[in-house]
Amino acid sequence: MSRPNTTAVQPTHSGAWVIQSWMSFILAVGVTALGIYHLPIDGWQKAFLGMGLLFSVGSTFSLSKTVRDQHEQERITARIDEARVTKLLAEVDPVVLK
Repeated sequence: MSRPNTTAVQPTHSGAWVIQSWMSFILAVGVTALGIYHLPIDGWQKAFLGMGLLFSVGSTFSLSKTVRDQHEQERITARIDEARVTKLLAEVDPVVLK
C-alpha cells in the first residue's frame, strides 16, 4: 500500500483579486482622507481625524498579520502532530505504512 501524498497545496490569489483588494483599499483610504480634508472644521480637528484614520489603517494591518500568523501556526502544529502519529504507528506496526 502506498503512502498518501500529504503535501499541502498553497492556495493562490488570482491577479484580479489582488488588484481589486488594493484598489478598494486605496479608494477607501483616499475617499476618507478627501472627506476629512473638505470638512468645514479647524485644521487641528482635521489633523486629529487624519491621525485616527492612519492609526486605524495601521491597526488593521497588524491585526490581519496576527490572524494570518496564528492560522499558519495552527497548520504547522497540526502537521507536526500528524507526523508524530504516523511515526508512532510505524513503530508499533511496520506493516501499516508499507
